[in-house]
Formats: sequence, C-alpha cells, structure tokens
Amino acid sequence: MDLSVTSLLCLGALLYVVVQLVRFVRADADFTLLWAVAFGNKPETKLRGKVVWITGASSGIGEELAYQLARLGARLILSARREKELDRVKHCCLSCSTLLEEDILVLPLDLLERDSHEAKMKTAIEHFGNIDVLINNGGRSQRSLFLETRLEVYQALMDLNYLGTVSLTKQVLPHMTQRGTGAVVTVSSVVGLAGAPLATGYSASKHALQGFFNSLRTELTDYPGITISTVCPGPVQSQIVHNAFTEQVDKPVSAPGDQMHKMPTARCAHLILVGIANRIKEMWIAKQPFLAFYYAWQYAPTLAWYLTDLLGRKRVQNFKAGLDADSAYFSKPKTS
Repeated sequence: MDLSVTSLLCLGALLYVVVQLVRFVRADADFTLLWAVAFGNKPETKLRGKVVWITGASSGIGEELAYQLARLGARLILSARREKELDRVKHCCLSCSTLLEEDILVLPLDLLERDSHEAKMKTAIEHFGNIDVLINNGGRSQRSLFLETRLEVYQALMDLNYLGTVSLTKQVLPHMTQRGTGAVVTVSSVVGLAGAPLATGYSASKHALQGFFNSLRTELTDYPGITISTVCPGPVQSQIVHNAFTEQVDKPVSAPGDQMHKMPTARCAHLILVGIANRIKEMWIAKQPFLAFYYAWQYAPTLAWYLTDLLGRKRVQNFKAGLDADSAYFSKPKTS
C-alpha cells in the first residue's frame, strides 16, 4: 500500500513537471504576467476612462497600444515627432472606438528637446486635468558593430532613449505624487537585462533605464498608489529596425529584413496592458526560444553566457553576410 501511494505521488509530481514544461515551451511571457492574463484584473475594467500618455505613438508598439486603449475607453495623449502620423493614429482610434474628438490629444513631442517637456506636460494637464498613466515608449534601436560605430551614435542613443525618458518622467511624476496615484510604464528590452551584439549602445541605454527605474521604485515606497513598471520585450513586429541607428548617426539601415517571425505587435500590446492593469513591476514578453534566455540570464548566468556567445557569433556572421540580425539565428550563413 505504501509503495502504491509513493508511486502515485511520484507520478503526480512527474505529471506536474511535464505540464509546466509544456506551458513554458508554449509561453510568450513570464509566468507572473501569464497568471495575470488568466486570473488577474482585466484591462477593460482597470483602464477604462483613464488618461494615458503614450510616447512613440506614431508606429509599432506605441501605435498598437493606442488602438487597444481606445477600444477599452481610455482617454489618450499621443506623442511622437511626426504630427501627421499622430493625426492618422488619432483618426484610427476614433474609428475603432466610441471615443470623442476631445478624448484624444495629439501632442507632438521630441524627446531630445528636453526644454520643451515642461510645457508639453502643462498642455496635457490643461486638456485633461490629470494623467493616470505615462507609457515611455519612444526611442530608437541600433544595428552596428562597435568597432565600426562613431561615438556620436552612442551619445544620440543615450540622449534619446535614456535622458529623454528621464526628462519626461521628471515632469509627470510630481503630478502623480501630488495625487498619490498613477503609473509610469517604460518599454525597455530584453537587451536591458542582457547584452546582444550589434546593439552595444542600445543595450547600454536600456540598461540605464532599468537601473534608473529600479532605483526610482525604491524611492517611492511612501507612495503605494504609484506603480513603476518596466517592460522587456524580445523581438516584436514593428518599425524599430527600420529606424535603427547604424555606424553613423544619419545613415539608415540598408536591409531591415522580414519581421514576420517576430511576436505580433497586438499580442505584445495586450500583454503590456494586462501588466499595467495588475501593477506588475517587470514584464518579460517574448516568443520562444527568446523567452528562455530571460530565465537563463536570471537563474543560470554561466549557461546564458555560453549560449549568448554561440548565438552572438552567429548573429554577427549573418549580419556581415547581409542577413537580418534577428531572423538569422538558426539559418545557415551566406557564403560568397
């Protein structure tokens, strides 16, 4: 009898492990976020009627967040440099939702023009009266080797991705502390947690954001109603590669490559909104096998270094051969 009970317990434990492995293989986000998707607060109940300010709202993840938030009934502040594109996004938001014209404010903003951020903040407050959520999504990526990249590219990446984000947060956060409530959500990257070749400057700027907001979060313990969240997406379908810096500040990417192998933008945006609704402090969002790297870097860094060296070499080889840096991890390099 004891042997039978022991056998059943072992079988149950083995079954549990198998189920968790299957879940992990199929996962596209960390388990905390996926638990929130299944059992947590729903974005439509937590974000309806909230005032949400999105930077980088003219394309990619920012644009998709605007559409999903509009359908949820959130009021929007849309910011980016390209006003015409923001007007297009606003029109689409109005078409896909019940929002009125005054529920969406197009607020052109350049993260590099830090002297203008205070005035932009005042304009937003004058229009809506308050800001509930700031989504720091604006920024640019990088596709170049360090040995070939000018120092000006690193300056531009830090000015835009890091200091621009800190500057806007500096304007919005005092408003939230006065009210005692709010959320600052910053879109970082998987390379904000681990390094990747061809993105030394981009990775540095995202590491800086991770350090800044992790530290800021600890400073706000007297404001339990304010949430500081960082989002770490892996490869996502967007225009970020098309607009990436190369070895020179003004040189465009020659061949962005096919983006269809990456996570759909709509799925990424939905997961971000679930994380916001459930006040999750850090979100890992990526399809496999990229998600496995998050866990490897967190729990088995020696293994992570070994795998990163292998795949990093592959990434550099394919980049030099003219293949897309992301899609070519598991393909055979071109030979001349």
